[in-house]
Amino acid sequence: MIRPDLKASGIKGKGKKRLLALCGMVAVGLGAAGIFLPLLPTTPFLLLAAACFLKSSDRLYNWLITHRWFGRYIRQYREYRAISKQTKVATIILLWGTLAFSGLVVLEVLWGRILLLAVGIGVTVHLLSMKTLK
Repeated sequence: MIRPDLKASGIKGKGKKRLLALCGMVAVGLGAAGIFLPLLPTTPFLLLAAACFLKSSDRLYNWLITHRWFGRYIRQYREYRAISKQTKVATIILLWGTLAFSGLVVLEVLWGRILLLAVGIGVTVHLLSMKTLK
């Protein structure tokens, strides 16, 4: 079994477990969307989903951390607190491509463009500050 030796005993009742499982599924959906939408972070949502599943469902937790696409985000972050160079480069390219399109084509107000620039700088600094896997 891949799940760490932790029990879901801290949560009492099926209702709370179901609520945590539902929150985990929503977090997986947001994490999946984050793969394609650069302003929506993938890893934090997948980590949240893993935490929710850890306390609610062994089956969902094991599914998530062994998932073909999602599992590696969680394992890399959990084991190394790092992301791959390929992920960093792809994320930064998609981030700035989306921001440039949104700022130049979609938005017409200056404050919106400034906000996009600030978000882009913040996300880029965060990504570059993370360790890079070899």
